[in-house]
This record gives sequence, structure tokens and C-alpha cells, in this order.
Amino acid sequence: MNNFFLVRYGSEIVQRMGEHLLLVGIAIAIAIGVSIPLGVLITRQKKLRQPILAIANILQTIPSLAMFGLLIPIVGIGAVPAIIALTLYSFLPIIRNTYTGIITVDPAVREAGRGMGMTDWQLLSRVELPLAAGVILAGVRVAVVIAVGIATIAAAIGAGGLGVFIFRGIAVVNNDLILAGAVPAAAIALLADYGIGWLEKRFTVKR
Repeated sequence: MNNFFLVRYGSEIVQRMGEHLLLVGIAIAIAIGVSIPLGVLITRQKKLRQPILAIANILQTIPSLAMFGLLIPIVGIGAVPAIIALTLYSFLPIIRNTYTGIITVDPAVREAGRGMGMTDWQLLSRVELPLAAGVILAGVRVAVVIAVGIATIAAAIGAGGLGVFIFRGIAVVNNDLILAGAVPAAAIALLADYGIGWLEKRFTVKR
């Protein structure tokens, strides 16, 4: 079937998938590096919890095209505003789950750690974060799936990715082109959801 979209656009699909994964991968890595420390911070500084979560909630509610539009005058077009936007959208689930995972650790376990002479850092790194890992991974899982979907819209600002097919297909009313972008994007989201979900279950069992 020479007209089958995976055959017709196979090589370009691979290229666009690489671009898509790069955008999502960089954004999620940055989001994890920022959000987990923020999640830890609001478990220690209660007065910061509401402001930080409120800002993350507000960022989550901004429509993606509006977010890209706001970033273009600041950083231009291309991959940079796309990565910034994807990072901002990933903050809420990771911050919230990091906070939830840590505060739901059994207080008796904390007291046992303190009784053994652990410092706050040792308690966090050796007890709280390992026990909260499953919940934190659940937040990362949500963030990745959201980022994969929003990254398709990033093609509108020249960031590449699988959204290129979708916008091209809409412009010429070609379902094959739309599917060439939508199907691989959905496959990436499902695979990421399954893979991180598998890790989440392993860590949750250990908890």
C-alpha cells in the first residue's frame, strides 16, 4: 500500500519524531530539575506552598497558543520558546506530586530517622524522597503526556516536531498528513505513559 501514510512519509516521520522527543525531553529534564526542589521547598516552608502552587496553576491554565504568543516577543520563534512553554506546563503535576509524596510519608518513619540522628538532608534523601518516588513519578508521567500533546502545537512557531504534519495536513485538507503527525504523537504518549507507569508501580510497591 504505497499510499499508506507511514510508508509515504516514513523518513520524515522519523525526523519529526526525533525533533518532538528532543523538545519534550529537554523540557521535562528542566522541569524535573526545577519542580522537585520546589516541591521539597514547600514541604519545609509552608508559607510558600500557596503562592508556588497558585503560580503553577495559573501557568497550566494559559492556552498553549497564547503562551507561545507571549514568548515570541521575548525569545523569538523556534525550539527555545517551545521548550520554555513545555517546561512551564510541566511544573504543576511534578511540584504537586513531590509535595504530596513527601507529606504523606508515615510520620513514624520520620521520627525513626530523627531518632537515628539523621539531619534534615539525610532524612529527605534517604527516607522521604525514596518513599515518595512512586508519587513523584506519577506527576512526571502526567507532565510527559501533557508535553507530548502540547509539543504538536509548537510547530506553529517553527519548533518542528510531529505538529508539522498536522498543520500541513490542515492547510491542504489532507487526512494522511494529519494522521502522519497525530498517530506517532499518540504512540509516543502511550509508550511514555506505560513506561513511566511501570516504574511508578515498582516504586509504589517499595513504598
